Amino acid sequence: MSVNLLVPVFALVLWSIVMLIWMVALRLPALSNLKISPEQTRGGRGQDLDRMLPREINWPAHNYAHLMEQPTIFYATAIGLALLGQGTTANIALAWAYVGIRIVHSVWQAKVNTIPVRASLFFLSSILLAMLAVNGMLAALRLSA
Repeated sequence: MSVNLLVPVFALVLWSIVMLIWMVALRLPALSNLKISPEQTRGGRGQDLDRMLPREINWPAHNYAHLMEQPTIFYATAIGLALLGQGTTANIALAWAYVGIRIVHSVWQAKVNTIPVRASLFFLSSILLAMLAVNGMLAALRLSA
């Protein structure tokens, strides 16, 4: 198994936890300032806070949600490549580039949040993920032949 390919996986998991802490650190004080009664929040969801809090307070939460979406495909792809023994220099570089761009995307979304830059970062990370997936598919096909 290609253990080196798992390091970027754990790095992105740890980054997701950083974003969780960032989200909580902004939202909890903002919520306490609103003086909302417990009854007003009963049965509510995180998305309901979008209507109550300033948009900048919600941006880290939006990014945290994004980190629970496409990166799950990255995790499956990177772990699959590792199981296939495909921890090549190219795949490790692609995985680290994906993680790096996702971190930049997170910081951009949480602090500035202009759509053209954010979309460009997302598109670039998606291309890298597709390249990893193609490498995994080709390796799996070679092994099954």
